[in-house]
Amino acid sequence: MPPLPTPSPRRRLHRALLAAALLAALPFGTSAQPGAPARLLVGFPAGGSFDAIARLLARKLEDELKRPVMVDNKPGAGGRLAVDALKAAPGDGSVVMLGPDALTALYPFTFRKLSYDPLRDLVPIGTVSEFPFAMAAGSDPAVKTLAEYLAWARQNPQKANYGIPARGAPHHFFGMLLGNTIGVRMEDVPFQGSAPMIVGLIGGQISAGIDVMTSLTEQHRAGKLRVLAVSSPQRAPQLPDVPTFAEQGYPAITGMGFNALYAPAGTPPAVTGLWNQALAKVVRLPEVRERLATLGFLPVGGSIEELVSRQTAAAKRWEPVIKASGFTAD
Repeated sequence: MPPLPTPSPRRRLHRALLAAALLAALPFGTSAQPGAPARLLVGFPAGGSFDAIARLLARKLEDELKRPVMVDNKPGAGGRLAVDALKAAPGDGSVVMLGPDALTALYPFTFRKLSYDPLRDLVPIGTVSEFPFAMAAGSDPAVKTLAEYLAWARQNPQKANYGIPARGAPHHFFGMLLGNTIGVRMEDVPFQGSAPMIVGLIGGQISAGIDVMTSLTEQHRAGKLRVLAVSSPQRAPQLPDVPTFAEQGYPAITGMGFNALYAPAGTPPAVTGLWNQALAKVVRLPEVRERLATLGFLPVGGSIEELVSRQTAAAKRWEPVIKASGFTAD
């Protein structure tokens, strides 16, 4: 049998381009097979609110993406360990991450050395939900309103402090903003998480506490502490009796935290677009919206462009505050 003719360079190029086009058209790129499991990375331990949101999303995304979605917890370093795992993942849609706003809006300014570049290594998919922060008082001083607390703080500046679950998070800088606004340098008192901070607040070891609203809601309803203000633009539906900072004359202390889905660097727009479409459909489901509200979060599910705009605005808002404070986390 005579040897087959060698394809011309033009024909080889045509075949290569055709193969690339076919691969690009696959739902999740080159290495993810249709129906193969996808991983949803979470940088926080099982049992917390981020984990609960991730598991809720995973169950519903499976229906939209027609493939299993498994939650993979990578707790530690405020979500940065999950970023490291995402960086090592293929950009084919088989691995995504649920991450907090601090990854793009705070850590670039609080850490002198980061193991990732937020613009290069975190490819935006979409905002999942947003959430307000809240300030609460405990047993000492026994104040009932923000005005009462601030009057006490001005009279007792040496005792005016605020507990936070950790330094370098939005809670920390909201407290700085509040102290600067009222002209009292309030000392931040960091704890190892929300639970011990709340215990200290109820026990009178700290005069106030700042945390995500959902961490304070249950104890507020039980009368063990009093949430004095929330950072949302409008009152939160979970605590309709609590006014916003803006309502009480402090519009500078307004802002929402958020969490979002990200893909690794090199993920094609067609792939992130598919994930974004699936996320938008899931977040519109009544049962998902109800569950997020129960957890203290407000559903978003916006476009990729919305997330880019949101994280850009958050970084612009926090950069001057952090730099003025001189705070560094490393």
